[in-house]
Amino acid sequence: MSRVYNFSAGPAVLPEEVLKEAQEELMDYRGCGMSVMEMSHRSSVFQQIIDEAEADLRELMNIPSEYRVLFLQGGASLQFAMIPMNLMKNRVADYIVTGQWAKKAYQEAQKFGKANKIASSEDKTFSYIPDCSDLPVSPDADYVYICENNTIYGTKFKELPNTKGKLLVSDVSSCFLSEPVDVSKYGIIYGGVQKNIGPAGMVIAIIREDLITEDVLPGTPTMMAYKTHADAGSMYNTPNCWSIYMCGKVFRWLKRMGGLSVMKEKNEEKAKILYDYLDSSRLFRGTVVPKDRSLMNVPFVTGDKELDAKFVKEAKAAGLENLKGHRTVGGMRASIYNAMPKEGVEALVAFMKKFEEENL
Repeated sequence: MSRVYNFSAGPAVLPEEVLKEAQEELMDYRGCGMSVMEMSHRSSVFQQIIDEAEADLRELMNIPSEYRVLFLQGGASLQFAMIPMNLMKNRVADYIVTGQWAKKAYQEAQKFGKANKIASSEDKTFSYIPDCSDLPVSPDADYVYICENNTIYGTKFKELPNTKGKLLVSDVSSCFLSEPVDVSKYGIIYGGVQKNIGPAGMVIAIIREDLITEDVLPGTPTMMAYKTHADAGSMYNTPNCWSIYMCGKVFRWLKRMGGLSVMKEKNEEKAKILYDYLDSSRLFRGTVVPKDRSLMNVPFVTGDKELDAKFVKEAKAAGLENLKGHRTVGGMRASIYNAMPKEGVEALVAFMKKFEEENL
Protein backbone atom coordinates (compact mmCIF):
# COMPACT_ATOMS: atom_id res chain seq x y z
CA MET A 1 0.00 0.00 0.00
CA SER A 2 1.31 3.46 -0.83
CA ARG A 3 1.55 6.11 1.88
CA VAL A 4 -1.45 8.37 2.43
CA TYR A 5 -1.44 12.11 2.97
CA ASN A 6 -1.74 12.25 6.75
CA PHE A 7 -3.37 15.44 8.08
CA SER A 8 -3.39 14.27 11.71
CA ALA A 9 -2.91 16.91 14.41
CA GLY A 10 -0.57 14.65 16.38
CA PRO A 11 0.97 12.13 16.39
CA ALA A 12 1.53 13.50 12.96
CA VAL A 13 3.31 13.12 9.65
CA LEU A 14 7.10 12.69 9.71
CA PRO A 15 9.50 13.33 6.82
CA GLU A 16 9.78 10.20 4.66
CA GLU A 17 13.53 10.75 4.42
CA VAL A 18 13.77 10.51 8.23
CA LEU A 19 11.59 7.39 8.40
CA LYS A 20 13.76 5.68 5.79
CA GLU A 21 16.95 6.56 7.68
CA ALA A 22 15.47 5.15 10.88
CA GLN A 23 14.36 2.03 9.02
CA GLU A 24 17.89 1.45 7.76
CA GLU A 25 19.31 1.79 11.28
CA LEU A 26 16.51 -0.05 13.07
CA MET A 27 18.29 -3.37 13.61
CA ASP A 28 21.84 -2.08 13.80
CA TYR A 29 22.62 1.53 14.68
CA ARG A 30 25.83 2.49 12.88
CA GLY A 31 27.55 -0.82 13.38
CA CYS A 32 26.98 -1.20 17.13
CA GLY A 33 24.94 -4.37 16.61
CA MET A 34 21.75 -3.18 18.26
CA SER A 35 18.83 -0.81 17.80
CA VAL A 36 18.59 2.59 19.48
CA MET A 37 15.47 1.11 21.12
CA GLU A 38 17.67 -1.46 22.86
CA MET A 39 20.78 0.45 23.85
CA SER A 40 21.61 1.80 27.30
CA HIS A 41 20.92 5.49 27.75
CA ARG A 42 24.18 5.51 29.74
CA SER A 43 26.22 4.34 26.75
CA SER A 44 28.64 6.64 24.93
CA VAL A 45 26.72 5.90 21.70
CA PHE A 46 23.49 7.29 23.10
CA GLN A 47 25.26 10.21 24.77
CA GLN A 48 26.47 11.22 21.33
CA ILE A 49 22.89 10.98 19.97
CA ILE A 50 21.46 13.29 22.64
CA ASP A 51 24.40 15.71 22.46
CA GLU A 52 24.10 16.02 18.67
CA ALA A 53 20.33 16.48 18.90
CA GLU A 54 20.72 19.33 21.37
CA ALA A 55 23.50 20.98 19.35
CA ASP A 56 21.41 20.85 16.17
CA LEU A 57 18.35 22.26 17.93
CA ARG A 58 20.44 25.08 19.40
CA GLU A 59 21.74 25.91 15.95
CA LEU A 60 18.29 25.78 14.31
CA MET A 61 16.66 28.04 16.91
CA ASN A 62 19.73 30.13 17.65
CA ILE A 63 19.24 29.37 21.35
CA PRO A 64 21.28 31.71 23.60
CA SER A 65 23.89 30.09 25.84
CA GLU A 66 22.02 31.13 29.00
CA TYR A 67 19.14 28.79 28.12
CA ARG A 68 19.03 25.09 28.93
CA VAL A 69 17.43 22.50 26.66
CA LEU A 70 15.62 19.70 28.49
CA PHE A 71 14.20 16.53 26.92
CA LEU A 72 11.36 15.58 29.27
CA GLN A 73 8.53 13.08 29.50
CA GLY A 74 4.88 13.57 30.41
CA GLY A 75 4.06 15.65 27.34
CA ALA A 76 2.97 19.28 27.39
CA SER A 77 0.23 18.39 29.87
CA LEU A 78 2.75 17.66 32.65
CA GLN A 79 4.25 21.10 32.05
CA PHE A 80 0.90 22.60 33.09
CA ALA A 81 1.88 21.58 36.64
CA MET A 82 5.68 21.78 36.42
CA ILE A 83 5.60 25.44 35.38
CA PRO A 84 3.76 26.71 38.48
CA MET A 85 5.65 24.30 40.73
CA ASN A 86 8.94 25.79 39.56
CA LEU A 87 8.01 29.41 38.84
CA MET A 88 5.13 30.44 41.11
CA LYS A 89 7.24 32.06 43.84
CA ASN A 90 4.55 34.67 44.65
CA ARG A 91 1.80 32.13 44.02
CA VAL A 92 0.36 34.40 41.31
CA ALA A 93 0.35 33.87 37.53
CA ASP A 94 -1.54 35.37 34.59
CA TYR A 95 -3.02 33.25 31.80
CA ILE A 96 -4.22 34.19 28.32
CA VAL A 97 -6.80 31.55 27.40
CA THR A 98 -7.09 31.07 23.66
CA GLY A 99 -8.00 27.40 23.43
CA GLN A 100 -8.45 24.05 25.11
CA TRP A 101 -4.82 23.59 26.13
CA ALA A 102 -4.33 27.08 27.55
CA LYS A 103 -7.57 26.55 29.47
CA LYS A 104 -6.28 23.27 30.92
CA ALA A 105 -2.98 24.91 31.88
CA TYR A 106 -4.91 27.74 33.56
CA GLN A 107 -7.07 25.25 35.49
CA GLU A 108 -4.02 23.28 36.61
CA ALA A 109 -2.24 26.42 37.84
CA GLN A 110 -5.16 27.13 40.17
CA LYS A 111 -4.02 24.17 42.28
CA PHE A 112 -0.79 25.96 43.15
CA GLY A 113 -1.76 29.59 43.62
CA LYS A 114 -3.82 32.40 42.19
CA ALA A 115 -4.17 32.02 38.42
CA ASN A 116 -5.69 35.06 36.73
CA LYS A 117 -7.36 34.82 33.33
CA ILE A 118 -6.33 38.22 31.93
CA ALA A 119 -7.63 37.64 28.38
CA SER A 120 -9.69 35.01 26.59
CA SER A 121 -11.32 34.28 23.24
CA GLU A 122 -13.75 31.71 24.61
CA ASP A 123 -16.68 34.08 23.90
CA LYS A 124 -16.38 33.26 20.18
CA THR A 125 -15.33 29.58 20.45
CA PHE A 126 -11.62 30.52 20.43
CA SER A 127 -11.85 31.66 16.81
CA TYR A 128 -9.54 34.65 17.28
CA ILE A 129 -6.59 35.93 19.33
CA PRO A 130 -7.52 38.73 21.74
CA ASP A 131 -5.72 42.08 21.69
CA CYS A 132 -2.77 41.58 24.03
CA SER A 133 -1.12 45.01 23.66
CA ASP A 134 -2.35 46.40 26.99
CA LEU A 135 -3.47 43.66 29.35
CA PRO A 136 -4.23 43.93 33.08
CA VAL A 137 -1.00 42.13 34.00
CA SER A 138 -0.88 41.49 37.75
CA PRO A 139 1.87 43.51 39.50
CA ASP A 140 2.95 40.44 41.49
CA ALA A 141 2.55 37.84 38.71
CA ASP A 142 5.41 35.38 38.46
CA TYR A 143 4.79 34.89 34.72
CA VAL A 144 2.34 35.36 31.87
CA TYR A 145 1.34 32.16 30.05
CA ILE A 146 0.19 31.60 26.47
CA CYS A 147 -0.41 28.72 24.09
CA GLU A 148 1.08 30.23 20.95
CA ASN A 149 -0.61 28.07 18.32
CA ASN A 150 -3.98 26.52 19.09
CA THR A 151 -4.10 23.10 17.46
CA ILE A 152 -7.83 22.53 17.88
CA TYR A 153 -9.05 25.98 16.86
CA GLY A 154 -6.40 26.93 14.29
CA THR A 155 -5.33 30.28 15.73
CA LYS A 156 -1.81 31.65 16.18
CA PHE A 157 -0.30 34.59 18.05
CA LYS A 158 1.32 36.67 15.28
CA GLU A 159 2.66 39.07 17.91
CA LEU A 160 3.67 38.11 21.43
CA PRO A 161 1.64 39.73 24.23
CA ASN A 162 2.93 42.78 26.06
CA THR A 163 3.72 41.19 29.43
CA LYS A 164 4.78 44.55 30.94
CA GLY A 165 8.14 43.18 31.98
CA LYS A 166 6.84 39.89 33.34
CA LEU A 167 8.27 36.54 32.31
CA LEU A 168 6.62 34.99 29.24
CA VAL A 169 5.96 31.24 29.23
CA SER A 170 4.78 29.73 25.95
CA ASP A 171 3.47 26.35 24.83
CA VAL A 172 4.52 26.06 21.18
CA SER A 173 3.63 22.38 20.72
CA SER A 174 1.98 22.72 17.31
CA CYS A 175 4.16 25.46 15.80
CA PHE A 176 7.53 24.26 17.14
CA LEU A 177 10.24 24.77 14.48
CA SER A 178 7.73 26.00 11.88
CA GLU A 179 9.37 29.44 11.73
CA PRO A 180 12.22 31.37 13.36
CA VAL A 181 11.69 32.53 16.96
CA ASP A 182 13.57 34.87 19.28
CA VAL A 183 14.11 32.58 22.26
CA SER A 184 15.35 35.51 24.38
CA LYS A 185 11.79 36.87 24.54
CA TYR A 186 10.68 33.89 26.63
CA GLY A 187 11.42 32.62 30.12
CA ILE A 188 10.28 29.16 29.06
CA ILE A 189 9.33 28.00 25.57
CA TYR A 190 8.24 24.39 25.40
CA GLY A 191 6.28 21.90 23.34
CA GLY A 192 5.27 18.31 22.89
CA VAL A 193 7.19 16.93 19.92
CA GLN A 194 4.44 14.70 18.45
CA LYS A 195 2.96 17.41 16.23
CA ASN A 196 5.74 19.05 14.26
CA ILE A 197 8.96 17.31 15.27
CA GLY A 198 8.97 13.64 16.19
CA PRO A 199 7.18 10.60 17.58
CA ALA A 200 4.95 10.93 20.64
CA GLY A 201 6.21 10.64 24.20
CA MET A 202 8.42 13.66 24.78
CA VAL A 203 8.34 17.38 25.42
CA ILE A 204 11.24 19.76 24.83
CA ALA A 205 11.55 22.65 27.29
CA ILE A 206 13.93 25.54 26.65
CA ILE A 207 14.39 27.35 29.96
CA ARG A 208 16.40 30.39 30.94
CA GLU A 209 19.12 29.26 33.32
CA ASP A 210 18.23 31.63 36.19
CA LEU A 211 14.75 30.07 36.39
CA ILE A 212 16.20 26.64 37.18
CA THR A 213 16.67 26.70 40.95
CA GLU A 214 16.11 24.64 44.08
CA ASP A 215 13.52 27.21 45.13
CA VAL A 216 10.40 25.31 44.06
CA LEU A 217 7.02 25.04 45.74
CA PRO A 218 7.02 22.93 48.92
CA GLY A 219 6.09 19.33 48.20
CA THR A 220 7.28 19.43 44.58
CA PRO A 221 8.29 15.87 43.63
CA THR A 222 11.91 15.37 42.61
CA MET A 223 10.86 14.51 39.06
CA MET A 224 8.88 17.74 38.77
CA ALA A 225 11.80 20.07 39.49
CA TYR A 226 13.56 21.43 36.39
CA LYS A 227 16.85 21.42 38.31
CA THR A 228 16.69 17.63 38.66
CA HIS A 229 16.70 17.23 34.87
CA ALA A 230 19.05 20.11 34.11
CA ASP A 231 21.69 18.80 36.53
CA ALA A 232 21.43 15.32 35.00
CA GLY A 233 21.55 16.41 31.35
CA SER A 234 17.96 15.16 30.80
CA MET A 235 19.00 11.72 32.04
CA TYR A 236 18.00 11.68 35.70
CA ASN A 237 15.91 8.66 34.76
CA THR A 238 15.72 6.74 31.50
CA PRO A 239 14.65 9.29 28.89
CA ASN A 240 12.59 8.60 25.79
CA CYS A 241 15.64 7.44 23.85
CA TRP A 242 13.78 6.63 20.63
CA SER A 243 12.03 9.99 20.50
CA ILE A 244 15.28 11.87 21.15
CA TYR A 245 16.95 9.91 18.34
CA MET A 246 14.09 10.59 15.91
CA CYS A 247 13.87 14.27 16.83
CA GLY A 248 17.61 14.53 16.22
CA LYS A 249 17.06 13.18 12.73
CA VAL A 250 14.30 15.72 12.11
CA PHE A 251 16.58 18.54 13.31
CA ARG A 252 19.20 17.46 10.76
CA TRP A 253 16.50 17.21 8.07
CA LEU A 254 15.41 20.77 8.87
CA LYS A 255 19.01 21.94 8.55
CA ARG A 256 19.31 20.22 5.17
CA MET A 257 16.07 21.90 4.09
CA GLY A 258 17.66 25.28 4.78
CA GLY A 259 16.58 26.04 8.36
CA LEU A 260 13.57 27.74 9.90
CA SER A 261 13.38 30.77 7.58
CA VAL A 262 13.02 28.44 4.60
CA MET A 263 10.46 26.32 6.49
CA LYS A 264 8.39 29.43 7.24
CA GLU A 265 8.31 30.30 3.51
CA LYS A 266 7.26 26.74 2.62
CA ASN A 267 4.61 26.72 5.34
CA GLU A 268 3.20 30.06 4.21
CA GLU A 269 3.04 28.81 0.64
CA LYS A 270 1.19 25.61 1.67
CA ALA A 271 -1.25 27.42 3.94
CA LYS A 272 -2.05 30.03 1.27
CA ILE A 273 -3.14 27.31 -1.17
CA LEU A 274 -5.69 26.02 1.33
CA TYR A 275 -6.85 29.35 2.75
CA ASP A 276 -7.25 30.91 -0.71
CA TYR A 277 -9.51 28.03 -1.69
CA LEU A 278 -11.53 28.26 1.55
CA ASP A 279 -12.03 32.00 0.99
CA SER A 280 -13.39 31.40 -2.51
CA SER A 281 -15.38 28.22 -1.86
CA ARG A 282 -19.18 28.22 -1.93
CA LEU A 283 -19.36 25.08 0.22
CA PHE A 284 -16.51 25.20 2.70
CA ARG A 285 -15.49 27.99 5.03
CA GLY A 286 -12.65 28.52 7.47
CA THR A 287 -13.60 29.11 11.11
CA VAL A 288 -10.83 31.52 12.13
CA VAL A 289 -10.55 35.31 11.87
CA PRO A 290 -8.16 35.66 8.88
CA LYS A 291 -5.48 37.73 10.65
CA ASP A 292 -5.12 35.09 13.39
CA ARG A 293 -4.94 32.01 11.16
CA SER A 294 -2.41 29.31 11.94
CA LEU A 295 0.00 28.05 9.30
CA MET A 296 -0.10 24.61 10.91
CA ASN A 297 -3.73 23.76 11.73
CA VAL A 298 -6.59 24.71 9.40
CA PRO A 299 -10.13 24.04 10.67
CA PHE A 300 -13.04 24.31 8.24
CA VAL A 301 -16.72 23.35 7.97
CA THR A 302 -19.54 23.03 5.45
CA GLY A 303 -22.17 24.10 7.98
CA ASP A 304 -23.89 20.72 7.72
CA LYS A 305 -22.75 17.96 10.11
CA GLU A 306 -23.89 15.15 7.82
CA LEU A 307 -22.04 16.68 4.90
CA ASP A 308 -18.93 17.11 7.07
CA ALA A 309 -19.06 13.40 7.95
CA LYS A 310 -19.53 12.47 4.29
CA PHE A 311 -16.52 14.60 3.35
CA VAL A 312 -14.27 12.98 5.96
CA LYS A 313 -15.34 9.49 4.85
CA GLU A 314 -14.82 10.14 1.13
CA ALA A 315 -11.53 11.96 1.75
CA LYS A 316 -10.24 8.91 3.63
CA ALA A 317 -11.18 6.68 0.71
CA ALA A 318 -9.19 9.05 -1.52
CA GLY A 319 -6.04 8.67 0.63
CA LEU A 320 -6.50 11.90 2.62
CA GLU A 321 -6.39 10.72 6.23
CA ASN A 322 -7.27 12.21 9.63
CA LEU A 323 -9.28 15.20 8.46
CA LYS A 324 -11.98 14.90 11.12
CA GLY A 325 -12.06 17.94 13.41
CA HIS A 326 -11.44 17.70 17.15
CA ARG A 327 -14.38 16.19 19.02
CA THR A 328 -15.00 19.49 20.86
CA VAL A 329 -15.61 21.49 17.65
CA GLY A 330 -16.55 19.01 14.91
CA GLY A 331 -16.11 19.84 11.24
CA MET A 332 -12.76 19.22 9.61
CA ARG A 333 -9.16 20.14 10.33
CA ALA A 334 -6.11 19.81 8.13
CA SER A 335 -2.84 19.88 10.02
CA ILE A 336 -0.15 20.83 7.52
CA TYR A 337 3.05 20.58 9.54
CA ASN A 338 6.61 20.90 8.25
CA ALA A 339 6.66 17.33 6.94
CA MET A 340 3.44 17.68 4.92
CA PRO A 341 4.55 18.18 1.29
CA LYS A 342 2.97 20.90 -0.83
CA GLU A 343 1.59 18.10 -3.05
CA GLY A 344 -0.49 16.89 -0.09
CA VAL A 345 -2.18 20.27 0.29
CA GLU A 346 -2.74 20.48 -3.47
CA ALA A 347 -4.31 17.01 -3.43
CA LEU A 348 -6.60 18.07 -0.57
CA VAL A 349 -7.75 21.22 -2.38
CA ALA A 350 -8.34 19.27 -5.61
CA PHE A 351 -10.49 16.79 -3.69
CA MET A 352 -12.39 19.61 -1.94
CA LYS A 353 -13.17 21.23 -5.31
CA LYS A 354 -14.49 17.93 -6.64
CA PHE A 355 -16.56 17.37 -3.49
CA GLU A 356 -17.97 20.89 -3.75
CA GLU A 357 -19.08 20.34 -7.35
CA GLU A 358 -20.77 17.06 -6.43
CA ASN A 359 -22.53 18.32 -3.32
CA LEU A 360 -23.85 21.79 -4.13
